[in-house]
Amino acid sequence: MKRQDYISWDEYFMGIALLAAMRSKDPNTQVGACIVDDNNIILSSGYNGFPKGCSDDEFPWDRTGEETKYPFVVHAELNAILNSGGKDLRGARLYVALFPCNECAKAIIQSGIKEVVYLSDKYANEKMTLASKLMLRTAGVKLTQIRPERDSLLINFRIDE
Repeated sequence: MKRQDYISWDEYFMGIALLAAMRSKDPNTQVGACIVDDNNIILSSGYNGFPKGCSDDEFPWDRTGEETKYPFVVHAELNAILNSGGKDLRGARLYVALFPCNECAKAIIQSGIKEVVYLSDKYANEKMTLASKLMLRTAGVKLTQIRPERDSLLINFRIDE
């Protein structure tokens, strides 16, 4: 008899996005993304951070003040699109923990991604999020907020114990 407690595809891909987020060195916000095709094959992943060649130790991580992270950080969604290495993303699904900003929405639309699956809509009423939703819906991108049945998943690196 097969196991009954296996995770769903949505939990699996959102788990990959959350695992990718753990690579972010941002001290305030860690976001990850995972792009998947119709056959449930992962095409790419990404997390928020500075572009390649821009040192995490030399660029600012501050959210306020004279020099902030905002002009420099590449968001998880855009990183996942860029990390795809030119793969055809048309018709793909993007899993991301936090609803995409308006700039990422533009890249999502242009790349042909057809569905955004997200956990949190923390900035739902912000001007940029409202613009993002308007663009995504107008372009025919399906928006799906998931509410997983479980609160967490445990990854055990000690599989022999």
